[in-house]
Amino acid sequence: MEFAALFALTLLIGMLIILVAVAVGKQKGEISEQLEQNEEDSVELYMFYESTSYGSQRRNQPEHFDHEKQAERNAVKAPTAKKQKQQQRPRKEKAQQHTFSHPLLASSLKSHSGNVTSLDFSSNGKYLATCADDRTVRIWSTKEFLDRDHKCLRANVELDHATLVRFSPDSRAFITWLANGDTIRIFKMTKKDDGSFTFKASPEDFPQKHKASVINIGIAETGKFIMSASTDTNILIWDLKGEVLASIITNQMTNSYAAISPCGRFVASCGFTPDVKVWEVCFGKGGDFKEVTRAFDLKGHSAGVHSFAFSNDSRRMATVSKDGTWRLWDTDVEYKKQQDPYLLKSVPCQSSEGSRVALSPDARVVAISNGCSVAMYSTSTGQLEEEFHGVHSEEITELRFDINSRYLVCSGDRAVRVFHNAPGYRAAIQDMQAMLKNAQNEGMKQRLQQQIQEAQSTLDTVLTAPKN
Repeated sequence: MEFAALFALTLLIGMLIILVAVAVGKQKGEISEQLEQNEEDSVELYMFYESTSYGSQRRNQPEHFDHEKQAERNAVKAPTAKKQKQQQRPRKEKAQQHTFSHPLLASSLKSHSGNVTSLDFSSNGKYLATCADDRTVRIWSTKEFLDRDHKCLRANVELDHATLVRFSPDSRAFITWLANGDTIRIFKMTKKDDGSFTFKASPEDFPQKHKASVINIGIAETGKFIMSASTDTNILIWDLKGEVLASIITNQMTNSYAAISPCGRFVASCGFTPDVKVWEVCFGKGGDFKEVTRAFDLKGHSAGVHSFAFSNDSRRMATVSKDGTWRLWDTDVEYKKQQDPYLLKSVPCQSSEGSRVALSPDARVVAISNGCSVAMYSTSTGQLEEEFHGVHSEEITELRFDINSRYLVCSGDRAVRVFHNAPGYRAAIQDMQAMLKNAQNEGMKQRLQQQIQEAQSTLDTVLTAPKN
C-alpha cells in the first residue's frame, strides 16, 4: 500500500516537471522568433536606407561622421530636456506693487519689500515707524511726506521679523514684537552728526510669557510700563527691563484689540463680548508699581467690538463693532465715584473682522477700515465725509492719525498710504466759525479770523494739489 502511494506521488511530480519544461521551451521559442523577426526588419530597413541618396552619401563620409551625428542628437536633446525642466519649474515672477490714486492721497511710502504689518508715530510728531515681514523697521520723516522722493532709515531685525512696532515716549527708541521669537525686542536710536540715526538692539529680549498670538504692544507715555496683549484674553504689564508687573485676564473669551491710553494711565481691551474694558495701572509717589484696578466699561454695543481708539487727551474714545455701528464716548468721568462714560453718538457703518478705528487727536474725525477700504466721518455730525476704496491689495493692518491731525496713514500691503485729513480741516473751520460768532473780545475775534483764513488756505491747497 505504501509502495503504491509513493509510486503515485513520484508520477505526479514527474508530470509537473514535464509541464514546466514544455512551458519554458515554448516561451524560448517565441522569444527566438521575435528576435529573428527583428533581425529581418533591421536588414530590410538597412537595405532601404542604403538604397537612398542619403545612404550613398553616408558611405562616402569618414568614419567619425557617426560621432558627429550623435553629438547633434545630443545637442537637440539637451535644450529639449532643459525646456521641459523649465516648464516643470515655472519662474517665480516678482509681484507688482498695487496702484491706487485719490485727490486726497498725499503720498505712498514704498521702500519695504514685504507686507507692512504695523506703524506708529513718534510723540514729537517728527517720525513714522513701519515694520514689515522683510525683516526691517523703517523710520520716515513726516516733513518729507509731501516730497516727491521719500527717504527712510532702516533697522534690520536679525534672524526674525517684527509684526508690531511702537515708539518710546522720548522718540529715542522703539519696541517690536518678534514673529518667530514671540517676544519683545527694544531698539535704541542714536542720532549722528549728519542727522541720521544708528540702531542698536538690546542685548537680551524679553522672556517668552504669552501662550497665544499677540495682537498689540505699547509703551506708556509716562515711560513707566510696557503692555502686551494676546488673543487668549491675557494682558501683561511689564517694566522696562522685561519683568512682569501684573497679568490681566479680560474675561472677553477672545481679545481682538488692546491699547494704552495716550495719557499713560489706562489699558483697555475689547473682544468677543459687546463692551470695552478699561483698567488703570497705578504707581506710587516714588514711581513703584502698586496695582491694576478696574476703571470703567463702555457698554451699549449689541455684538463684539472689533477695535477702539483714544483721543490725544484720553477724554474721548471711539469704538467699532460687529453690530454695524461706530460709537463716540465721553470718558472724562470720575470713575472712582462710579460715574460711567457717556455715549455721545452712534452711527451706522460698514465693518468686518479685523476692522480698525482711528480717532484724530482733536477728536473731530473718526476713520474706520473695512477690508481694503477706509471711511472718514465727522464726530460732530456723524456724516460720512470721505471714502477710499481699494486702498491696499490686502486687508488693512493699521490705521492712525498723526499727532497734529494733518494726516491719516494706513498699511495693508508693501506700501503705506498717507492721506490729507480734509475732514479735519473742515471741522476745525466750522468750530472756529462758531466760536467767532460768540466771541466778545476784539482780540479774540482777530485771532480766530486769522486762524480761519489759515485753515481755509491749507484746505484749498490740499484740494487743489496735483493728484498723486
